[in-house]
Amino acid sequence: MAARAKINALRARLSARTGKPAIAVAAHNPLSAKLVAQTYGFDAIWASGFELSASYAVPDASVLSPNIHLEMTRAMAEVQDLPIIADLDTGFGNAINVAYTVPRYEAADVAAIVLEDKTFPKDSSLRPGGRQLLVSTEEFQGKIAAAKASCSMLVIARTEALIAGLGQEEAIRRGITYVEAGADAILIHSKQKTPDEILSFCQAWPGTVPLVIVPTSYPQLSFDEIAKLTDNKVGLVICGNHAIRAAVSAMQRTLAQIVEENGIAGVEGEIAPVSDIFELQGDAAMRELERKFLR
Repeated sequence: MAARAKINALRARLSARTGKPAIAVAAHNPLSAKLVAQTYGFDAIWASGFELSASYAVPDASVLSPNIHLEMTRAMAEVQDLPIIADLDTGFGNAINVAYTVPRYEAADVAAIVLEDKTFPKDSSLRPGGRQLLVSTEEFQGKIAAAKASCSMLVIARTEALIAGLGQEEAIRRGITYVEAGADAILIHSKQKTPDEILSFCQAWPGTVPLVIVPTSYPQLSFDEIAKLTDNKVGLVICGNHAIRAAVSAMQRTLAQIVEENGIAGVEGEIAPVSDIFELQGDAAMRELERKFLR
């Protein structure tokens, strides 16, 4: 699918209000992105800053090089056709950094970006005792405007007002000002263990653009319930870190079993066969190239 078509498809899906929000699942490399795309039922890939940082074993705190983030996102786009939503954190600096960064993501075949209103460098939203400091609404409006002026992708503005403990009124105020600056959707985040805070925000939201939520802390809320309880105001749900967590737990189990059993025979029935890996690598396509062109 062409880049413009992906942008338009994602925009239409977020605004459709069909009774079920669009679902994006996090990925951290081309292999995980391809697995998401091969699983029927997902609408987009979340190029997660958390997952990518974790895959390099560094904190999700603006530590990882922006160039690594960009090139890994580009590589995800090259192996599958779902729209990619890139997690740009704070935009790697101020509005000038945003203006220079955003076109590079559009060139990498990204359909949407998410910018958050924290200070740079950021800290992970769910980290206990993290530094949850927000920039002024005026500064963040400048970032949104710079992004909109630099690309045709969707620009999703993420407010961390609830994460920072500033309350619903401030979260709504910030969301409204971000829409005024051109945001195509508002991502509202919470670290509460129940969905009450998010549901209250969604029900009170007076804006015309769709909302985006990331129910990591309150997984008991199903996708159907999200649509019903928020009057279809939520256009997108992001499963923010499940691929990397699944990969870590699976590898830990396998490695522990190998040590415990002092051999690899016992894990063979529990892990993917080599043939599955060949398929994910596109081995058949390479063999066809060999057949056509190698002499």
